[in-house]
Amino acid sequence: SSGHLDPGSHRKVLMKTGLILLILGHLNFITGALVHGTVLRFVLTARDATSLHYGVTNSASVIAALLGTSPIPSLPLLSLLQKWALLSLSSCSSLCCLCCLLGLLVAIGLTLGNQGRVLLAPCSIASISLAPVSRECPFDPTRVYSSTLSLWAISLLLEAMEIFFSIRCLLLTLELLRL
Repeated sequence: SSGHLDPGSHRKVLMKTGLILLILGHLNFITGALVHGTVLRFVLTARDATSLHYGVTNSASVIAALLGTSPIPSLPLLSLLQKWALLSLSSCSSLCCLCCLLGLLVAIGLTLGNQGRVLLAPCSIASISLAPVSRECPFDPTRVYSSTLSLWAISLLLEAMEIFFSIRCLLLTLELLRL
């Protein structure tokens, strides 16, 4: 069982886990930035609960991604202080990613429920009814619905992977601290 691993092999596994978290965090950050930059920065001007939820969830996702990119797990653990810092960081990262995962599920559900109307709120309604080409929109409205849902699905997968590796990091640190 993993309880019989020596601290040296624990450190190697922790370093690999830390590098995986670093990569996942960067990918999640890029995904969140793409969603915000292409769609949400325009949608957030619409003052309703759904667009507010989109903004909060996406911002939290970006913050969780930054938390996951912390270099602490990829460093060799030497001191007790580093071990406790890693324990608290991996706990925070796990909880933050779980909240983001739930928020993303709600955002996807809301978007599917309103068929993307909130995403298209910045586009002028008068021109939407006339012809798709004449929409006055700050972004290309033709693929905004599918693009946003696709990016959120990718982000959802990355969040789930971050949760898995953050919990793995947490459990390894608990073993190193002999708790």
